[in-house]
Amino acid sequence: MLGMAQPTQNSAGAWRRLESQKIHVKSICLQYQLYLLLNSHFFCLLKNKTGLTIFFLCAYVPKTEANHCKWSEVLKDLEQIKTSEDIDVSLYTASTDEDKECQEPVMRCFFLEMKVILHECSIKKCSRTQDVFNIWKNGNARFETNQLNSTTSKKCKECEEYEEKNFTEFIQSFVKVIQKECK
Repeated sequence: MLGMAQPTQNSAGAWRRLESQKIHVKSICLQYQLYLLLNSHFFCLLKNKTGLTIFFLCAYVPKTEANHCKWSEVLKDLEQIKTSEDIDVSLYTASTDEDKECQEPVMRCFFLEMKVILHECSIKKCSRTQDVFNIWKNGNARFETNQLNSTTSKKCKECEEYEEKNFTEFIQSFVKVIQKECK
């Protein structure tokens, strides 16, 4: 009669491999049973109005959690540099009351002008060069993946069309635009 032979002392490694395979199979079975359980309860939940309401509320809540703004780090750095006295430049300053459709080009203009400030700071060795760099870097990171829509840019002003203002007024306008964006 054929049967499963017990491993000998010489095959201890094979015995350990067999045990680890059993544990792995048990783990897979447990994961599959958990999947079936969750899957059946999830779809039952979606069959009634209350379940659908709970599902949509749960899907929406993480997006509004703590009212987090994607520009919060930029705003913090702007607060750091706004009192800097060693930055003395004139910058194209976008209007804070532009149409909503022009919001992205306005933000791009502010970040382009931050590059001008960064250049000036590298020449003059400003005390807040790192903060200026952080603002510029964070802005570029947000806009690298999003290409500006050509239909929007036709309706909106180019950066050079805005009035040139001093550094303090530029920062005040930039802060207002970001706060408006975060609402």
